Amino acid sequence: MTRARFAGLAPTLRLSAAYVLPALALAWICGGQMLLARVDAALAIPLLMPGALLLAWLIRGESLLARARTFAAALLILAMTQLALHYGLAERMGGLQLVATLLCGGVGCGIAAILIGRTGNWHAALRWPAMLLTLILWFVAGQALIGPAYATWTKPLSQPVAMITGLPLRWAGQGGDFAAMLEAGPSEAQALSELYRRLDVRVVDSLADVRDEDALLVAHPRALAPEELVRLDALTARPRDIVILADALSTWPPAYPLGDPRNPPVTSLLTPLLDHWGIALAAVDPERAGDVDVFLDPAGQKLRLHSAGRFTRLPAGCATWGDRRVARCPIGRATVWLVGDADLLHESLWQSPIPDALWLRRSDNMKWLVSALGGPSRTYFEPIWIR
Repeated sequence: MTRARFAGLAPTLRLSAAYVLPALALAWICGGQMLLARVDAALAIPLLMPGALLLAWLIRGESLLARARTFAAALLILAMTQLALHYGLAERMGGLQLVATLLCGGVGCGIAAILIGRTGNWHAALRWPAMLLTLILWFVAGQALIGPAYATWTKPLSQPVAMITGLPLRWAGQGGDFAAMLEAGPSEAQALSELYRRLDVRVVDSLADVRDEDALLVAHPRALAPEELVRLDALTARPRDIVILADALSTWPPAYPLGDPRNPPVTSLLTPLLDHWGIALAAVDPERAGDVDVFLDPAGQKLRLHSAGRFTRLPAGCATWGDRRVARCPIGRATVWLVGDADLLHESLWQSPIPDALWLRRSDNMKWLVSALGGPSRTYFEPIWIR
C-alpha cells in the first residue's frame, strides 16, 4: 500500500521539481543568496514566476482540480525546503518570510495558470513576449514588495546621539586639495549619511559638547585631552547608551599620504580610559587578519569586521561575542558596547552591492549600530545569514 501510494505521488513530485528547482536556483544565483551568504526565503519571491510558468505549461492539459493539487504540492515542497535551509544553515525559522513566500507563490501560480490557459493557442511570436512581460512585471513587483518589508519601522527617537570620531566621514573621498574641498562642500561617507537618516545625530569636536541626555558614539577618535577622558568616564554616571569603536590597528583606507595627521589614527588612543575601566584591547594576529563575521545571538544579527582586535581583559558582568571582538559591559550606570574595529563603519563591509536595493546589505553593521544607540530597529523581514 505504501509503495503504491508513493508510486502515485511520484509524478506530482517530478512536476513539483519543475517549480521548486528553478525557484531555489534563481534565488541562490540571481537573488543574492550566494553573493551575500544568506538564505532568506523572501529573496526568492521576485524569481518565482519562471518556475510557475514552466509548471503551468507542463500541466496545462490536466483538470482544474489536478492542477490545483500539483501547484499546492509544489508550494508545500518549496516552503519545506526553505525551512530546512533556514534552520540547517542559519539556525533560524524565518516563519514570516515563509508565509509571505507561500502567499506570493500561490498568486504567481494562479497568474501563470491563467496566462498559459489564455495564450496556449497563440502564435509563439505573441505568446513568448507575453510570458517575458509577465516575468519582468513579476520581478519588479516582487522587489517592490520585499524592499519595504526589510526596511526599519520608524518610531519616535528615545534620545539624541552625539558622535565624536577621527575617521574621515564628513569630507569623505575628497583628497587633500583644500580649495577643492571648500568648493565642493561637505561630502558625507555612507555611514554618516545612514546615521543621519535614522538617528538624531550631532558630530561634536569635543566631549565637552555632549549633553546629559545624549547617547554617545565614540568612533576611533583622535587623541583626547585628559579632561575629555575624565568627561567620558563621567558620562557613565547616568543611564545612557554608549558605543565605542576602538581599533588597535586601523586599516581604514587613508585619504592622504602616509604620515599626514589628517588620516585616521593608526591605533586606538583610548588606552588610558580603557585601562581605568579594566579593559585591554589587543591587535589582531597578522596571520588572522581579514574580514570576520560576528553573530550576535539571540537576535541573529551579523557584524562584519575587518582585522578586528580582541578584548583580552574585561570587567565583571560583560557579555562577549565573536571570540571577544565585541563586548557589552555595564560601566557605572551606562550600557557600553565595545567593538575592537572601527572599520565596522566602512561601507565596503555593509553596503548593498546594488545602491538602491538596500535590503541586499552585506551585514547588519549599521542596523545594529542604530539599535545599540536607541534608534529604530524592528522590521518585518530580517536577513537570514548562513553561519
